Amino acid sequence: MAETADDLSTPLGQDKVRRKRRYRLPFTGAQALAVLLGLFLLAFVGFAIFNDDPLGGEPIAHIALRQATPAGEKTATAPPGASQPVAKSAPKQAGSAEQKTVTIIDGSSGARRDVVIPGDTPDKAEADAAPVMMAGIDQRLLEKSRYGMIPVVSDGLKPFTVYAAEADRAKAAKMPVVAIVVAGLGVGAAKTTDAIMKLPPAVTLAFTPYGSDPAKLAERARAQRHEILLQIPMEPFDYPDNDPGPQTLLTSLAPDQNLDRLYWHLSRFQGYAGIANFMGARFVVTDAVMQPIVREAAKRGLGYLDDGSAPRSVAPTLAAGQAMPFAKADLSIDAVPTSAEIDRALAKLETLAKERGTAIGIASALPISIERIGVWIKALESHGIMLVPLTTAMLKSKSG
Repeated sequence: MAETADDLSTPLGQDKVRRKRRYRLPFTGAQALAVLLGLFLLAFVGFAIFNDDPLGGEPIAHIALRQATPAGEKTATAPPGASQPVAKSAPKQAGSAEQKTVTIIDGSSGARRDVVIPGDTPDKAEADAAPVMMAGIDQRLLEKSRYGMIPVVSDGLKPFTVYAAEADRAKAAKMPVVAIVVAGLGVGAAKTTDAIMKLPPAVTLAFTPYGSDPAKLAERARAQRHEILLQIPMEPFDYPDNDPGPQTLLTSLAPDQNLDRLYWHLSRFQGYAGIANFMGARFVVTDAVMQPIVREAAKRGLGYLDDGSAPRSVAPTLAAGQAMPFAKADLSIDAVPTSAEIDRALAKLETLAKERGTAIGIASALPISIERIGVWIKALESHGIMLVPLTTAMLKSKSG
């Protein structure tokens, strides 16, 4: 047998250790990792696309509803890890009041917080329930729409009356009055908060339906005893170059389409005494499209404020035909947003109030506007003029 060079170099008495051939993979470790990562990303993207979950990725709060337990009655406790128990309660008695305790469980931390919701009589509790509980909101004045709860007249009660701010109307009937409406609120929490906190309760605040949380800001305004309005975006002459926002009421839409858009706006928050136009110079002068809107607002017990920007607005005539509380702003206080011009506009309001008995001014929530209006209000009563909420001015104008 022929010997190789390796055989000759092997020490005597020792067998040669034959090398085992190493098996090589067709790819490197880095390549394998890249393939696995690609497969994971592909699976994730596929799940995100084909999984029909509109709330995917949103924070989750688990809510458990349980009936309040009467005093002295024991409730069963579940062992740790068991689902949230429902408290046992005594049998319902006809006409007795109930309470519901809502346990809010944070989806990430697991922290629990109990909130007690005052109940109603058993036969009305479900009918009067609303998806959001807001302080001071009369549940009887709400009805469900496809977008949420919207105002309605109930048992002779109207939102205009229930949500009107307090005022000495007997005193207002005997002296000149001025109403100030600060509009365009809800978009921009800082300026909205300034208007709420820095201006007295007699100033009426008008909110647009936009913003991240208009309901929260509107609730805060009402907590400070401000009367509030809802501004309805309407088509201006230069639309769509000048676009008020989503769901704007348009002259090109059919009446039922505009009413559907109106319901969307009405559902954005609650507790307003009336509505006002937001822009809308073309819309408010067109009788055919304005008539259904004014009629619907009147049917739902709301007042209407015309911001005065369109001299040929048909709103005054339509509101009168519906016996609807109505007012038209006499002037824009901060059309020229300088201290001198704002002061001049406020002085003109005083003159109008003394001549006619009532004057209404509208302003935006610019810092200079809030500052000058605040200073002017402090001296107003010494001039023999009373600052009143818009609803009081509306009622005084209606009574003559």
